[in-house]
Amino acid sequence: MYPDYLKDSLEKVNQTRSKRLELAKSDKPVYPPMNAAEREDVLSKFHPDSASAARSHIRIGPNKGEQLTTEITDLLEAHSMLDPKRMEESLANPDYETDMLIIGGGGAGCWAAITAIKNGIKPMIATKLRLGDANSMMSEGGMQAAVTPQDSPTRHYLDAIGGGHFDNKPELVRALTEDGPEVVRELENLGVMWDKMEDGSLQVLHGGGTSHKRMVSCRDYIGAVIMRTLMDEVENHPDEISVREFEPAIELLLDDKGQCAGAVLYNLDTEQFMVVRAKTTVITTGGFGRLHIRGFATTNHYGATGDGLVMAYRAGANLKFMDSVQYHPTGAIYPEQIAGFLITEKIRGAGGQPLNKDG
Repeated sequence: MYPDYLKDSLEKVNQTRSKRLELAKSDKPVYPPMNAAEREDVLSKFHPDSASAARSHIRIGPNKGEQLTTEITDLLEAHSMLDPKRMEESLANPDYETDMLIIGGGGAGCWAAITAIKNGIKPMIATKLRLGDANSMMSEGGMQAAVTPQDSPTRHYLDAIGGGHFDNKPELVRALTEDGPEVVRELENLGVMWDKMEDGSLQVLHGGGTSHKRMVSCRDYIGAVIMRTLMDEVENHPDEISVREFEPAIELLLDDKGQCAGAVLYNLDTEQFMVVRAKTTVITTGGFGRLHIRGFATTNHYGATGDGLVMAYRAGANLKFMDSVQYHPTGAIYPEQIAGFLITEKIRGAGGQPLNKDG
């Protein structure tokens, strides 16, 4: 069933299993912790971001002179597919006008639209694929929020800041951790059925880097459950939320003050450009896993190609953390048809042990 290189590895894993399980039951660490020098040595030798071609200096724009992930640098330095001279007439006569343009139709985009209509704003969602075709749909293990009496947003904040080696943007981490419990409640009110204990309280599990159990879940389908719920809510308000599918934004538009005033969309069916004039524009386009950084397989959705980063950069946004990539440590490699398929973090939280090919 398995190719020879996998058979050899699996045999070695089996040979070490009894010893590892015995250690796991004791108080002794299965793997002795590394000191700082040992960790740096391993990262410099083996981590993909440490390879000689992994980063390159960008020559233009707000991040000029910084070292960014090479594939990102190539995108940011590429030419636009638009001819500015041909767009002047279109800018004067936009195809659409809206209070709020939301670029991206995943979890963040749908949530932004739902929040907008609660505040009396009629938004438009423009998405490259179908509504819900996004990384949000792919999430499996759970999401973290301080929802138990033993936990607090402050503890969550400290875990996140420490897990980010104090390089995080503090105000962003604060917003995420403080809003987390209310987001869980609002999602439940919309119809998300969280895993519960027998007494009706939320079931929480350990996730990576947590000092308390705070991972809420819907079995292993949390992304699909949340995304389906948000999509239903968006589709329940057709008179208030306009959705443009298969019409990705390709450039942001700036007014004479240099402020964002909308975007240019590209219809994938008709190959026509359309101009949207908007009082407010929100980018919710997700990440760039589908660029297959360093040639890796990816657990990302097909639409995750970094479009929002490029548009924002051309409009003058300074990008953060573009010198590194998140490599998920557990994904399928066999059979080839599912290479890159996500194996949830919950497996490691439940005690799963990552091993090398020698067991």
